Amino acid sequence: MAEQRWGSSLESNRAAGSRLELLLFQLEGRQLYGINIFKVQEVIPYQPLTHLAGAHPLVKGIATLRGITMPIMDLSLAVGGPPLSHPEQGYIIITEYNRSVHGFLIRRVDRIMNTQWERVQPPPRATGRHAFVTAITLLENREIVEILDVEKVLDQVVHASTAVSEAYSEGVQPGAYKVLVVDDSSVARNQIRASLAQLGVDCTTVTDGRNALELIERLQSEGVDVAREYLMIISDIEMPEMDGYQLTTQIRGDPRLKDLYILLHSSISGVFNMDMVRRTGADKFIQKYHPDDLAQAVHERIRHVEDGN
Repeated sequence: MAEQRWGSSLESNRAAGSRLELLLFQLEGRQLYGINIFKVQEVIPYQPLTHLAGAHPLVKGIATLRGITMPIMDLSLAVGGPPLSHPEQGYIIITEYNRSVHGFLIRRVDRIMNTQWERVQPPPRATGRHAFVTAITLLENREIVEILDVEKVLDQVVHASTAVSEAYSEGVQPGAYKVLVVDDSSVARNQIRASLAQLGVDCTTVTDGRNALELIERLQSEGVDVAREYLMIISDIEMPEMDGYQLTTQIRGDPRLKDLYILLHSSISGVFNMDMVRRTGADKFIQKYHPDDLAQAVHERIRHVEDGN
């Protein structure tokens, strides 16, 4: 299989909103897995790795690819399966998540799948909170594709810091403000909660846009002014059933929610994010994930509210 670069050929589709493109691949068995194509820089045949003494067991070595030295992880082992046999016969997916570049060893690439976020469903609850699958979808033949929670995979090796600088951790009365956090990754939800706790800000968390809308509608039916109840919504963009763009569009379509502040964030960077933020009516976008960036955005909103603007 020839080396492939995925992102550049899909530039014209980046403003599709609810459209989702998945890179499908296999590990040691027949099961198909998927990750968002926009997080994939390229797929290359296996490259010789330099092994590091004392490295995490999931890290099979490091490689310098396109001038960047990165860790290469056995993705099969990382999601609880057997280590890849004969990795030299497989491929490396180079991804960018949360401002860093990593490589994942896989057996083979299958195809690119085009679908819509509303056709992506959360995994059954019986899979448990420790599963590495953030969502599932179906091929035309009803074959299940498991969409991996790569943030959870990476958290096993590189625990993202949730520490907020002292400059942002003071000056807010504990419990005075509450935010609604919308994210399908349990790792991301916990990171946001931990960071905002240092600011004295409480969190309500839900797993996708549809659940967020249902919560908002229930509160409104009970007579709650949601824009006063929550300082802001902090929402991921890529989520099953209803993504962050769709959630924002739905909220902006309700006059009662015109003052509800929406901050979108994503592990995907780029101009297309800013364009969609403006088109859907969100107030701000930040790239995952640095605690001080999040803390600064929350403090800016608090100052805005306390100044009566």
